[in-house]
Amino acid sequence: MPIARLTDAERDAALAELPSWNLREDSLAIETELKFADFNEAFGFMTRVALYADKADHHPEWFNVYSTVRITLTTHDADGLSERDVAMARFIEGIR
Repeated sequence: MPIARLTDAERDAALAELPSWNLREDSLAIETELKFADFNEAFGFMTRVALYADKADHHPEWFNVYSTVRITLTTHDADGLSERDVAMARFIEGIR
């Protein structure tokens, strides 16, 4: 079963409830940058996200340098944003 891409209205509604996330310039992904106290805290956060991502079979694109974690969420099978991205962003917001 194909994964449905969010409509513009669905995307806008999701972003309204995720204020720390921004729509990427091409409108196909959402992004955020998080700052932590140190590398240990950043890596612990990434570990929690990785465990969730593995269970959800939906993995973020991310970049980490010391206490900063940049995350991009998109669904390649939908050629853009899907409910899977929104669910992961909600999870991330809940543990940060």
